[in-house]
Amino acid sequence: MLQFINDLPDNIIGIHAIGEVTKEDIDNVLIPRLDDLVKRQGEINYLLVLETDAQNFSAGAWWDDIKVGLKHFTKWKKVAVVTDQKSVEWFTSNIFKFLIPGTSKGFSLDKLEEAVKWIAE
Repeated sequence: MLQFINDLPDNIIGIHAIGEVTKEDIDNVLIPRLDDLVKRQGEINYLLVLETDAQNFSAGAWWDDIKVGLKHFTKWKKVAVVTDQKSVEWFTSNIFKFLIPGTSKGFSLDKLEEAVKWIAE
């Protein structure tokens, strides 16, 4: 399930992923908010709090996530992934930066506040 994170600065979209993530979650939670952020700000600062394993994302969720990423490819400014999964944190900080034009950084769950500060800069 994807849940919108409230109380973030206007230039950030925050999403909390828990349990199973479906195509409907991407279509109904992520995509409308990304589209709105691009309209309002012209760029994407994306905070993902990931408290589920990657295998809990359905094939449809992965596909729609890729499509929306490509749709706004030039708009990505910053991506922060906050998780207790060290491999995902490492991937975000070291590999993901080669996949999107913006900057990306992984944070552990206890560094959520630090992640919000970093992405808001």
